[in-house]
Amino acid sequence: MKKYIFILLASATLGLTSCSPFNVRSDYAQTANFTNYRTYKLRIDDLKLNDIDKDRVLNELSKQLQMKGLQSGENPDLIINVKANHKKITDITTSSPYGAWGWGGPFGWGIGMNRTWSSNYNEGAIIVDMVDAKSNKLVWQGIGSGISVDRPKAKQKQIPEIVAEIMNNYPPQRK
Repeated sequence: MKKYIFILLASATLGLTSCSPFNVRSDYAQTANFTNYRTYKLRIDDLKLNDIDKDRVLNELSKQLQMKGLQSGENPDLIINVKANHKKITDITTSSPYGAWGWGGPFGWGIGMNRTWSSNYNEGAIIVDMVDAKSNKLVWQGIGSGISVDRPKAKQKQIPEIVAEIMNNYPPQRK
């Protein structure tokens, strides 16, 4: 019995940890040979973030690239262009009329009322473009969105997480 409970708990834990609050996707050039890329150089011209967040993105990206076997260099195989943006999101929530009852309880006579709430917040995204330095063509792109821009504590944790999730898709697994 204990064995079955352990298997059930392990399965539930695995299922819960595989869920991500981020939307991460990637695309790549079918003709690119990713085994030829050994060095990179970061380009941050389009990384319009404050210095704190910029350091978070670049530190995690450098760490992830080195874990993939790439080294920083002045004559690189890849130019890595990092961008960030955000957009304003409006969530609208409407409640159903079940909750305000009149005489006779929930199935008796009465009037229900719809209620609508809206909330506005900013959601951030990070884009990582990898350009072949020789051909100057985009060979891989990873995009991750869902960063809570308006919450500094959340952002502090989310930026390294989303960069790591983006880089999980590199190098691409050919099918």
